[in-house]
Amino acid sequence: MTDTDIRPFRIDIPQADLDDLHDRLGRARWSRDLTEGWERGVPASYLRPLAEYWRDEFDWRAEEARLNELPQFVTTIDRQQIHFVHVRSAVPDARPLLMAHGWPSSFVEFLDVIGPLTDPVAHGGRAEDAVHLVIPSLPGYGFSPLSGEGWGDLFRVAAAFAELMTRLGYERFLAQGTDVGAGVVGMLPMVAPGRVIATHVNGPSPFPLGPALDLDALDDADRDRAARFNTFREDGAGYLHIQATRPQTVGYGLTDSPVAQLAWIVEKFAEWTDPATALPEDAVSLDRLLTTVSLYWFGQLGWSAAHAMYEGMQVYRRFATAPAADSGTQGEWAPPPMPPASVSVFAADLSVRAVVDAGGTSASWTEHDSGGHFPALEVPDLLVADIRRFFDAHR
Repeated sequence: MTDTDIRPFRIDIPQADLDDLHDRLGRARWSRDLTEGWERGVPASYLRPLAEYWRDEFDWRAEEARLNELPQFVTTIDRQQIHFVHVRSAVPDARPLLMAHGWPSSFVEFLDVIGPLTDPVAHGGRAEDAVHLVIPSLPGYGFSPLSGEGWGDLFRVAAAFAELMTRLGYERFLAQGTDVGAGVVGMLPMVAPGRVIATHVNGPSPFPLGPALDLDALDDADRDRAARFNTFREDGAGYLHIQATRPQTVGYGLTDSPVAQLAWIVEKFAEWTDPATALPEDAVSLDRLLTTVSLYWFGQLGWSAAHAMYEGMQVYRRFATAPAADSGTQGEWAPPPMPPASVSVFAADLSVRAVVDAGGTSASWTEHDSGGHFPALEVPDLLVADIRRFFDAHR
């Protein structure tokens, strides 16, 4: 067996780990609610019953069995294990599509779009819409445990994903991403010039560790999202600051306490899903949410994802503060021609077009009045329709 081998993978969480989770949930020490509401974080009045449901009613084995219905594999790239789902369409001339998830998420986010994308005829589409679907787990997420430092560098992740597509026999492919995955998708054409047919991302946001946005410089279409971005930057980015500066410290709590890991993720689902919904389970299936949290718990992904975020922020800071290259410098690197790009923006997103698409490089920009940061979970039909429409126009 060589590092380039692709091996079948099956999820099999040891019963001892499941028993340990239930034991820890039963012995949790709870903080009190000093105030009502969510303005200071997830209230115990909400989280405690949810933790009890996770312990007593949530059926991990049923969810595990469902996930194992998917064709899953692992391979080693640059000394890093990459776990991925690979669903080939029955349509012979289907095009390959790589989909990349973000934080705090996993490959589980895409379960409801796999059928419509790979078998569109059975889901109201046309045979020519079909794709062969590849869904890798980012290093430090899912079943791609971190092998060492440096995997927060999204250029390195993009290069690994391009190599994965090569190993699967896909010379040219489509790419779609969300959150961190959107960053990877944006870099794929740079590390694999000429191979990416077209890209689609959802919910790109201005850099939250940068300056506030000037509302007066924006038109009405962008001003509301910019105002919400400024509020988020001041009041909602604490998770990012701590993971981008002290991932090891926060990692202890996320690794030792399932309640801490649950709260860490549930808070984001409460804040980032469709603003018309009151609670996370109004936007996404509660069992689907707990499947994601369970993956983070069993794999100690709170720790590893925090380290990946830390490294990613260091790379971004260096990139953002580097002096502009002298245009007359011999041998100056220039990005390769970029493929057609599309953006979908959902109701909870903070995507200010004048900032994130200032050059007008997106061939398509679609805004929706529903959905949020996890559209494949919240509004899969809308996301699939956008993907089909744009990729159909760019063959």
